[in-house]
Amino acid sequence: MKFTVVPAQVTSVEDRIAGNLSVMQMSLLALPVFGGSFLYAILPPFMGGAIYKYVLLGVLVVASSTLAIRIKGKILLSWLIVILRYNRRPSLYVYNKRSLIGREIVRAPAKSTVKAVATKPAKKRKASLPSIGVAEAARMMKLIGGQDSDLRFEVNKKGGLCVRYTKIED
Repeated sequence: MKFTVVPAQVTSVEDRIAGNLSVMQMSLLALPVFGGSFLYAILPPFMGGAIYKYVLLGVLVVASSTLAIRIKGKILLSWLIVILRYNRRPSLYVYNKRSLIGREIVRAPAKSTVKAVATKPAKKRKASLPSIGVAEAARMMKLIGGQDSDLRFEVNKKGGLCVRYTKIED
């Protein structure tokens, strides 16, 4: 028994109905028959002949038979849909970082009617760095300033600062 692997990219296989005509081509060619009979019945004079009915039917026949022509494996209607979708897209994309789309809007809290009581302002606390001794500071300066070491400051994606110290060995 022979097995054939069908690639995943082949998703639009068209079935041929009559000769080399696909389902879409057959429906485009049948459209003037059903559309013409519908127009013949509903347009005045009802169920009677008129020149404008024949002109409309002729235009419908020419349009549908033209759209059923196959070019490079696709019918002309498919090409027309692709072109219309392409032309409908915006031609220039402008990024606006000040746009409010997708942002959470934080509103100021509502003012209360309760009277505020006067209090003393709190003392501002400064951020304190750990203190090191003079000997420890001298040893660090010697390590950083040496020619056999590499000190790099890098900023990560979240804005944090990474300090990398590498001792170069010969």
